[in-house]
Parts: sequence; structure tokens; C-alpha cells
Amino acid sequence: MIRLLSIFGPIALLLASGLFGAQVIEKSPYQGGPTGLLGILIRMRDGVDLAADVFLPQATGRWPTVLVRTPYNRRSSASASYRYFVLRGYAVVIQDVRGRYGSQGVFGPVEQEGPDGNDTIDWIAAQPWSNGRVAMAGSSYLGLAQWWAAVQENPHLDAISPMCSGDDEYLDRFYSSGGAMKLGHRLVWLSENLTPPNQKRFLFATYIGHLPLRTADVAATGTVLRVWRDAVSHPSYDGYWRARSIRQESRRVTIPVLSLGGWFDNYAESDLDAFSRLALQHDAVETWIGPWAHNPALEFPTRDFGPDAHIPIRAVQADWFDRWVKKDTLSAKQNAPPALLHIFVMGPNEWREEHEWPLARTRYTPIYLTSSGHANSSSGDGILQWHEANGAQADRFTYDPRLPVPTAGGAVCCDPGILPPGPLDQAKVEKRADVLVFTSLPLTQAMETTGQVRALLYVATSANDTDFTAKLVDVQPDGQPLLVTDGIQRLRYRLAPDHPVFVKRNSPYQISIDAGVTSYVFYPGHRLRLEISSSNFPRFDRNLNGTSPNADLAKLTKARQTVFHDKNYPSALILPLIPVETVTRHHPRTAANLAAGTQANRTQQKSHLQR
Repeated sequence: MIRLLSIFGPIALLLASGLFGAQVIEKSPYQGGPTGLLGILIRMRDGVDLAADVFLPQATGRWPTVLVRTPYNRRSSASASYRYFVLRGYAVVIQDVRGRYGSQGVFGPVEQEGPDGNDTIDWIAAQPWSNGRVAMAGSSYLGLAQWWAAVQENPHLDAISPMCSGDDEYLDRFYSSGGAMKLGHRLVWLSENLTPPNQKRFLFATYIGHLPLRTADVAATGTVLRVWRDAVSHPSYDGYWRARSIRQESRRVTIPVLSLGGWFDNYAESDLDAFSRLALQHDAVETWIGPWAHNPALEFPTRDFGPDAHIPIRAVQADWFDRWVKKDTLSAKQNAPPALLHIFVMGPNEWREEHEWPLARTRYTPIYLTSSGHANSSSGDGILQWHEANGAQADRFTYDPRLPVPTAGGAVCCDPGILPPGPLDQAKVEKRADVLVFTSLPLTQAMETTGQVRALLYVATSANDTDFTAKLVDVQPDGQPLLVTDGIQRLRYRLAPDHPVFVKRNSPYQISIDAGVTSYVFYPGHRLRLEISSSNFPRFDRNLNGTSPNADLAKLTKARQTVFHDKNYPSALILPLIPVETVTRHHPRTAANLAAGTQANRTQQKSHLQR
């Protein structure tokens, strides 16, 4: 039987006490008020039962439904924020995914969320309180579950709103576009979520340096994990990953999508990729990219992007669902605006509307590296200049995987207590001799960089495989260097992530480092800075400079690195500059009309948005 009760007042006590076993039905003490159906078991096609709680606007009636599918406990404080949709006239179903908390089965490959989501949507449509129309919401893994449900093309699913979720398993959760593993992200997530209940959780410092990487799952969780072993067995973007990529199935997403992401979140590039693909398909899509980390409510110690940085996310989602789920879909499509991208431009700290990504008016502009061969550290002689260098000497440094460059901010995920994200100070990193630092003269006019940042470098190494990293830094007038965006390239994947080819030792190669995406204005008096090195640990795994799979290596070998920047090898930072005369269109939602829902939204977001 199902327990029926008010979601306000008594529910808090019941959630805390776990008193869900009584087989009685209680009427809501609030006439006409919200009610809840707790502890429902929903049967999947293979006989496995998944646990869910249902919250209704009233005890009687037929409602559109917002479905939330989570691996992080449907009764957590974060899950409670989705009950906002009840106040907007939706039934809300919050479900533990397969193998998690109250649900049966084995928590396994992410693609299982497609069939399970499809079966759950069919169940919702058949309920007496449902009008047969369903939307989905949720962040990170919860967003991923939405994408997998969307490609099932269930006729009852009318809209989704994934947040900070990306669209590709390889590029989002395991490897960078340059082929290096997102080590800290993965091992922290595995430790926090897949350590057996009877196993004491290990400290991050005890497992993050474990070698070989193939057995790091045991070091982090005390058990062998198939999801980890499969991932390290497929370091290239091969058929294993293509079969697990929403990006490969985007043509099957035909319902309206409202997505959200953050410039300092691990998933920003893929969130924008999903927008671009759906926009090209002429699908109804709207995307917001704010100055956020994985948890949009997180505040950075170095930068405050102002009150407009916070938007009422639940209200924005409810408005989207009202348009596509409560109204006639055909009529909504006929009146739908073109694909809409809201980007938060950091610096002026304002929202701006765009309709494509990358922006068609972007001018990809090189800023060239030069030095007298001593660009090592911020006290060196590295310079960024607007013209190619003539006769400049190459810079060299030794990369020792025993002493990697430590991660200091950036678009990292997902535990800020372990890996703090954002525009953090790089001063300590820049003191190292294995970090090349190239700095421009102070700018004389504002310069907007919106799009993908790249470092086009000519490099050589004493190894047959190694890594090179790039960081774009904003040097404040007082000298403080704040990170804007960064990236890494593993040399064996310099041609493509599915085509590993080793390099010849001490021979020059051109590489292009994807240094991430941003929308950022550098102001007069500020200086541009590019940092080049060979590690960013533990955000990315250390390249041990061997030719075997990196996951199987335990021997740490030094590599002697060279960066050329002369007339024949014009290494440069490539910035996506936006002409100043086009940067005048402001977002129609002013600070005043956004502020109404901001405080409530901050409260919701502080209930740690799920990873």
C-alpha cells in the first residue's frame, strides 16, 4: 500500500524518521493542499522494482508530471528542492535509479537509464493522477538520465531540462578532449558514491597518487569496479565510448530542451555542444551558461560576478515546462523563438542573448609567444605579443611526474572541498621552473573573449609520449593572476582522440590544446597571460612518459620539454575575440525582474546540486 500525506509539515518528520511501512492511506490534513505518495515501487520491463515518491498539487485531479531520476537518494535535501514544481501545478515523481538506495537491481552502465526512464514514464502516464504529459529535470547525473530517456522517443515525454550534464561519456566524465583522464573527478565520485557501505571511505590523499591507474578503483573504494576497469581499458575514443554517447544519438532528441551550465563546470563545453547540435536540427532549445561551478550557488574566493549571476533556476525551468507541457505542443512550436543561448559575460557581469555557438562573428586572433629562452616561472622573460617573433630562442623545462604541477581552480568537478573550482589565484603555480609564463603588456582597451580558447604550440619532447597544458590567466592591475580557462593535450592523441600515434623523440610537432570555453572581458590595465607546462594534477592524470597504456605504467620517467616560438614555429595563444561594436545587446531580463526569485533559488541550489 501507499502512504498519502501532506508534503508540508508532517512530511519532514516522516522523511527524517523513515516511517514508511504503515499500510494505510492518510488524507491530507490540508483540504485541497498538496499530498504525497511515498515508497512506491515501479516495475521495470525486466522485473526489477525501482523506488519512487510522488507529490501532487492536490489529493484529486490529473496533472502534468515532472520526473526526477537520481542515484543520490530521492529523499536527500537536494531532491527536496524539486518539490517547487508542485507549487507550479505539477505532480513530481522522484525516483532512485536502478541499484541505488530504495531501488532494486545493479547500478551499472549509464545507458541503462534509457530503458528505465522509458518504463517509468509509461508508468506515470497510466496513473489516475496523471494527464499523460511528462517533463524531466535534474543536474549532472540526473541530467544525463534525462538525455537517455529523451533518445527513447517516448510519446509521453514532452520536455527535459538537464543541467551541468554534458552529452558525451568519454569527454565529460572520463577523459579530456586531449585524451588525458579526468582523474580527480572520477576517483572522488567513485569514492563518494561506490564505496561499499561496510567499507570505511578512504582519504583522497591516500588514493589519488596510486599507480598503476588500472587498480586505482580498489585504492579509492576498496573494491574492483567494472565501470573503472572498462574506462581505463578504453583510453581512446573508440566504439565502446561511441555506444555510450548521447552526442552520437542527438538526432533522436526531438523534444524541447532547456539546459543550463557553468563556465567553471567540467561539462560546459559539452552543454554548449548539445545546444549547437539541437539548434542545427531546428529543435526547440534554450541554454543558459552562467559564471558557475558545478554547484551554481558556490561562491569563489577571488571573484564576485554580481547579483545578476544568480537566476531563479527552478522558476526558469517551470516557465519552460509551462510552455511545452501545459500548453498545446504544436501551437508552442509554431510560436517558438529561434534557438536561444543566454551567456553570462564575465567582467561586465551581464547576460546576453545569442542564437548560435560558436558565435558567427568571432574573430580567432593569435597572440604570439616570445622570450629569450628563459620564460620559466613568472619571474622569467616570457612575453605575449601581437606579432610573430623573429629569432626568439626556444624555452625548455623538465617535466617530472613525481612532482606534477598542482591543480589550482578551473572547470573542475565535483567536490569543492577537495578540488576547489573557479578563477583561482595562480601565483604559487607560476613560481615553478616547470611552468612557462608568457605575459602581455597592459591592455589599453577592453577585449571580449567568447568561445573556445586554444594554444597552438610547436613542441618537442625527449619521450615518445607526454602532455602539454595551457592556461589563460587574467593578471589584475595589482599583479594577482586569476585563472580564466585551461586544458591539456596528450601527444599520442594530437591528431584525434580516436587515433593514437606516438611522436619521435626531440622532433618538433604542432599541437593544438583545447583550453576550454569562456565569455570573459579583459579590461584596460589588465594583462593577458599564458601558462604552459606538462601537468595539472590531480585534475588530469599524470602522463608517465611511456609507450604502454598509461593506466598500466608504474615507472615514472622524466621528460625534457621544448616549446618553440620563432618565425618557423610561431606558437600562439588563439583567442575567440568578439568585435567591440557588436557587444551592446543586453539581456531583456534585468536585474530587477530576475531578483524576485533569486533568494529562493539560492536556497534551493545550496542543497548541493547532484554530481
